[in-house]
Amino acid sequence: MHETTPKVRPPAVAGRFYPGEAETLRRAVRELLAEAGEPERDPTRAPHAMVLPHAGYPFSGAAAARGYQRIVPIREQLRHVVLLGPAHFVDLSGIALPAADALATPLGTVPVSATLRERALEHPGVHIDDSAHEREHSLEVHLPFLQTLLDDFDVLPLVVGRGPAESCGRLIEQLWQDDTLVVVSSDLSHFHDDPTARRLDAETTAAIEAGTFEQITPERACGAAPLRGLLWFARKHGLQTQAIAQCNSGDVTGDRSSVVGYGSYVVH
Repeated sequence: MHETTPKVRPPAVAGRFYPGEAETLRRAVRELLAEAGEPERDPTRAPHAMVLPHAGYPFSGAAAARGYQRIVPIREQLRHVVLLGPAHFVDLSGIALPAADALATPLGTVPVSATLRERALEHPGVHIDDSAHEREHSLEVHLPFLQTLLDDFDVLPLVVGRGPAESCGRLIEQLWQDDTLVVVSSDLSHFHDDPTARRLDAETTAAIEAGTFEQITPERACGAAPLRGLLWFARKHGLQTQAIAQCNSGDVTGDRSSVVGYGSYVVH
């Protein structure tokens, strides 16, 4: 009887969006988490869902770290992470899972949850499509944070394409459980001047906090598809979404003529 070799998705953006060498990456993530301030201590205030950005670490790593600090008090109970992000490189309808059994970063490999994958594939619109994952960075950049904070966990990586908010929201509902963290990956507005970007991003933040997913468009948030699904789910279940960080690329580069916005949000 032959054992099948696990299929591993290699990192696509190591050395570009985040350091490509393990020790340098580990140190970078720890520094971002330390700079995010004192971690949350009250487990009743820890979120089971977050919306976090996915640019290179110099640009949005600090905002993402603000979110990841919030899960510290429940880190030992988290066994699964559902990652949902947009499709940047393919025209995608529905929701795509990879065929891979694990995802690799310089810090090692993270197994893909066979149980959650089986459950997700029962949902209409979910299918296997490696092309949606091959070059996609929106999920990968979160893995080193998770590998640093969590000890024994697996992931369900989902690239979300065109489809109604309710469809994605019902999938989140199907996967939601006490030992599971849901992370929606999204940046905010793209390539406006700084004053315009800040106005648009403030409006988007207000819509996110109000749960009015109908106002979230791809022009306002590149991860609109999974974000709308999470907000649909939050509205149905009476959950509140709170902004905890907001910035843009101009804060790093000093160039205010064309910026990308980033925000971090927690769901309680």
